[in-house]
Amino acid sequence: MYYNRRTFMKSATALAVLSSFGAYGFELMNSKPLRVGLIGTGWYGKSDLFRLMQVCRINVISLCDVDRRQLSEAADLVQQRQENGRRPRLYTDFRKMLSEKDLDIVLIGTPDHWHTLTALAALESGAHVYLQKPISVDVMEGEALVAAASHYGKKVQVGTQRRSTPHLAEAKKLIVDSGLLGKISHVDMCCYYHMRANGYPPIQPVPDYFDYEMWTGPAPMRPFDGLPHKRWWRTFMEYGNGLMGDMCIHMLDAVRWMLDLGWPDQIRSTGGIFVQKDGRSNITDTQTAIFEFGELNCVWQHRTWGTAADPEYPWAFILYGEKGTLKASVMQYEFIPVGEGKRIHGKALLEKDKFPEDLKEEGMELHAAPATRLHFVDFLASIDSGTDPVADIQEGHISSASCILANIALECDRPLRYDPERKLVKSDPEATRLLARDYRAPWVHPSYKDYL
Repeated sequence: MYYNRRTFMKSATALAVLSSFGAYGFELMNSKPLRVGLIGTGWYGKSDLFRLMQVCRINVISLCDVDRRQLSEAADLVQQRQENGRRPRLYTDFRKMLSEKDLDIVLIGTPDHWHTLTALAALESGAHVYLQKPISVDVMEGEALVAAASHYGKKVQVGTQRRSTPHLAEAKKLIVDSGLLGKISHVDMCCYYHMRANGYPPIQPVPDYFDYEMWTGPAPMRPFDGLPHKRWWRTFMEYGNGLMGDMCIHMLDAVRWMLDLGWPDQIRSTGGIFVQKDGRSNITDTQTAIFEFGELNCVWQHRTWGTAADPEYPWAFILYGEKGTLKASVMQYEFIPVGEGKRIHGKALLEKDKFPEDLKEEGMELHAAPATRLHFVDFLASIDSGTDPVADIQEGHISSASCILANIALECDRPLRYDPERKLVKSDPEATRLLARDYRAPWVHPSYKDYL
């Protein structure tokens, strides 16, 4: 058993939520700390690692990053928090780190274009994987990951932690599962954050502490215009899928979990760069996507300009049922019944008193920390029991690929119907060719057939 009893016995709310995830065994702790490695030591990679350290006894054996300065700073922080006070081994090439084959769990917090290759290598090394979303930058990468996880018999938990968010789990149980909404036949999802980095930073020499060749990896090589960390890389389609792959995946995945949905029947999308035309950014600033599930349409909209449709729910999903409406975000939820029924409101669980160290962490998302902790507990329970985690690789693939397909539908200017059995877009050879991106040599695109 892997759980830190000190942490979770403090919160009755957390325990109630955890019971719905099937987690167990809080009175026991593992006698032998798990051996953990992290690939990608930037903001969210460190945040994930520190949340894991709060719920489980671990030894952080190794860290990997192509930015040696960022890597050293992360090692300092980890050493301060390590139970044994040891400094992790440091690597700039994940292949060398994983060749040691001495890790039980590998966390991956790289930019999106590296998610699949690092996860595949971690699985091959014999480790279970905690993989940040989206699992891939193209659909066929995701198919390879699903096949590899099955081939190696390892657990993969995807960082779509809305499935482990206490107030959303509460809303699912109290409102959706109990039938308060009645038949649900429309969903709105949105993000109106002004998070599209832009501008014209000058082309400049690559710092000697940063391996830009390795950072770029299989992606197209762009002229170096500053360290790409945190926000800058997300503004380019070369490395990800814009706000569809960054923000829509969270809300679409949450809706799929809430309503027990699988693959969409059809996906369509419109949008472009309509307002923020200056700068180098090439991701859309305005986009709408429709994910069709039988008699249910899930409609996504993002704008990186202007005001939110509802300032209380700037990044959210809204379930419309015949008996009422459920609004939900990372901060709160609200049930609005039809007629004279009772409204129900819930807020995000914050654990500032229980985890005061969170308050000192740079860039900390206090509302997300409890969800991430619970997500790790569920992951550890799945490893211990052999069952699938709540956000397993198949669920992560469906949500990731659906958002990627929305971008392909935008590019092709027509609706798409993906066939996950035949792994093609039905009656559309052109769109099918876009399911796999070209890799920059010498990197080779993986195939799911390699793991059959």
